[in-house]
Amino acid sequence: MTSFNPDGQRVAVIGATGAVGTEMVNVLHDRRYPVKELRLLASARSADRRIATPYGDIAAQPFSLEATAGCDVVLMAVSGDFSKEWAPKIAAQGAVVIDNSSAWRYDPAIPLVVPEINAAAARGHRLIANPNCTTAVLVVALWPLHKAFGLKRVIVSTYQATSGAGAEGMEELIEGTKAVLAGQTPVNKVFQYPIPFNVIPHIDVFQDNGYTKEEMKVVWESRKIMGLPDLVASCTAVRIPTMRVHAESVTIEFERPATPEAARALLASAPGVKLVDDPANRRYPLPLTATGAYDVEVGRIRQSLVFGANGLDLFLAGDQLLKGAALNAVQIAECLLASPSAA
Repeated sequence: MTSFNPDGQRVAVIGATGAVGTEMVNVLHDRRYPVKELRLLASARSADRRIATPYGDIAAQPFSLEATAGCDVVLMAVSGDFSKEWAPKIAAQGAVVIDNSSAWRYDPAIPLVVPEINAAAARGHRLIANPNCTTAVLVVALWPLHKAFGLKRVIVSTYQATSGAGAEGMEELIEGTKAVLAGQTPVNKVFQYPIPFNVIPHIDVFQDNGYTKEEMKVVWESRKIMGLPDLVASCTAVRIPTMRVHAESVTIEFERPATPEAARALLASAPGVKLVDDPANRRYPLPLTATGAYDVEVGRIRQSLVFGANGLDLFLAGDQLLKGAALNAVQIAECLLASPSAA
């Protein structure tokens, strides 16, 4: 257990009792972020109970604007509607607000940040957007390859864990699996169909172009984060019956020739990436090994049979509660701590 830092910052986590909020607190502690005071804010039904944290037991408070007064950093793990209403008001009080919802990601005035790629974009801002979990996991692998070979086209298929739908999604998988194994019919409330022993090619709402919003988030956000507004990209997002970690199969066409050997060398030293690419010894990215890890595992790197010398195929797995959410948010705060000139 770590005590607070008297020279640190006042930090609030809104949505502190949820899966992402819990991880935000753990990451703050694990990375030794200088916290002088930690305020855990939640909905009225979750407030007024003590929460076990690495800093000790802390009483959750019901959210109010007054409860964030005097904070230096506010991490938000709440709905987009809530963020739309409250994030600007909290920032106006002087705090830096890092929001995990989709509310601000597509606003051209609000930076969308993955620190390994565009940390400088956060400077001078009091409201910063955290990307979609699937996007964050993807772009840390794409970025070093883009710098070397130039991205031309990207085709992604995702294998997304039930925790992407929150604690309720994980609980539905657990209870549904128990039901199936007991010879009963599983109940689905969170997902469109029962998730045990199934895959569902439907995450978020369908758009006019036939893609779901989850799939389009990957396209829109990758373009914004990497500064590639004309990047040609496509995604198919699939929910699978795992607890944690999103995996992705990625096919890339580059502007210039790229070899698997060169890609491995780049990814082996890329920040936020762990190269796991030894198929002969059955070493490749897995949700099992990426669970709880900060780095995104990348492997199965091979020359594309479709795009030839200018193409690669690869597979990755990243903990969407960490790099896809809590870790990325804390990393943004760390960047501003090192360069604190907020507007």
